[in-house]
Amino acid sequence: MDTEDNTGMTDDEKRRDQLTSAPDAVESDADPRIDVTHRDGVTRINLRDDADVRPGDPTKDPEA
Repeated sequence: MDTEDNTGMTDDEKRRDQLTSAPDAVESDADPRIDVTHRDGVTRINLRDDADVRPGDPTKDPEA
């Protein structure tokens, strides 16, 4: 859902603004990191394969 509030910004615009406002931020910091699909009353959230930032400890093997 992409709604506007009293800021006049959509949810996507607010997300981009927040993620690029840090001093050393670059435009790619606001790139999508998840895909959300809705089907038959089920919402599925998947991490994108091309996401630079992923949850978890990057020093550990996720299969271990």
